[in-house]
Amino acid sequence: MKHVRPLRRSFLFLQGPPGPFFWQLSRELAARGCAVHRINLNGGDRYDWPEGAVDFRGRMSNWPMFVDRFIREHAITDLVLYGDCRPMHLAAHRLAKLRGVAIHVYEEGYIRPDWMTLEPDGVNGHSTLERNPDVLRARARALPPVPDLPPITASFGRRARDSYWYYHRVVVGRFRFPFYRSHRKGVIIVEGLGWIRKFALSRRRAAQAQATLAALAGKPFFLFPLQLTGDYQIREHSPFGTMMTAADYVLDSFAQCAPADAHLLVKEHPLDCGFHNWRRFVRKRAKALGIADRVHHIEGGDLSRLARDAQGMVCVNSTSGTLALTAGKPVIVLGEAIYDVPGITHQGHLDRFWDAPQAPDMELYDAFRRVLHEHCLIRGGLASQSATETLIENSIERLLGDGAEDIARISEAALFV
Repeated sequence: MKHVRPLRRSFLFLQGPPGPFFWQLSRELAARGCAVHRINLNGGDRYDWPEGAVDFRGRMSNWPMFVDRFIREHAITDLVLYGDCRPMHLAAHRLAKLRGVAIHVYEEGYIRPDWMTLEPDGVNGHSTLERNPDVLRARARALPPVPDLPPITASFGRRARDSYWYYHRVVVGRFRFPFYRSHRKGVIIVEGLGWIRKFALSRRRAAQAQATLAALAGKPFFLFPLQLTGDYQIREHSPFGTMMTAADYVLDSFAQCAPADAHLLVKEHPLDCGFHNWRRFVRKRAKALGIADRVHHIEGGDLSRLARDAQGMVCVNSTSGTLALTAGKPVIVLGEAIYDVPGITHQGHLDRFWDAPQAPDMELYDAFRRVLHEHCLIRGGLASQSATETLIENSIERLLGDGAEDIARISEAALFV
């Protein structure tokens, strides 16, 4: 006999960003009468969620049945994830979708800083945001301008601390979760050693960056911000698989097609803590291509200022592209990016970008930003307690704000046992 569960919002949280955000958000949802559940996948998850969670300690092959049964038995109506490409998240996402569960995916903000991404169903290459220029313009007419607000308080030390303790607990908790495999490439301990090395060399690298930028002053240059090879933006939403392959592609095109007086500035990602020596890599490849005098590498530097000063920016699909677009500079995207819209980004091949980059239509880009802020972004961050509190407040408004619509949806998707 079919039995319809009582109508009540019931949230299931899987992995979140390192730190207390998901736990604190769950407390606010519980205070508003929602049921809240959590499945821990490793020791870091247990550390960030102090009580009331269920541990999954089995093999990946057992995960689909485990999470599907959990969704059914607890009448889950909403699934909350941080990132939608992690293998266990991907499986849970697909199974939840079969049961009519609403999916809420968080990610780092498409526009940074001061904003986080929160979208239904998926983010980045899986985003359902409309990219048709005419539709964007029509939708933007009913929306207010993007607000000009004071910056959110942020501390790199806070993010570093949260990440350290999370991954420390992943390592020490490996015996409780013997089958857990991180979605991140590489070894966590090696990454930790990489961070120690990065901090030790930070002053030297800052001096090198300053000297490089001084030598580049007054010369026309294109900016190429590197991304993390382990990032799903590279692994799942680009044709390259690794950032090294992407860099080879860009350097080869620059060597073959860029004007003789143009320079290329390769900027390392600030969170790249691996032992890959990008300076040596770039120098070696540029020398082999005969462009060593026109290709430069830096760690650090003000990305916003560099984007404003550059002739244009080459991205695989980094959110850094929005900084250049905001400054009215041409951007070409080599992978999938939410802002890769005809009229906003360069739509030709990279070989043509160097000598004829297409500048963005700023009216269209403003319309895109209005729609993006209204439907995909929430104000707040993870790098301070005040930023997290702002993020939670705006998350609650987004998750619970459309009450009538949610009740209708849940009634139609009520779970049967």
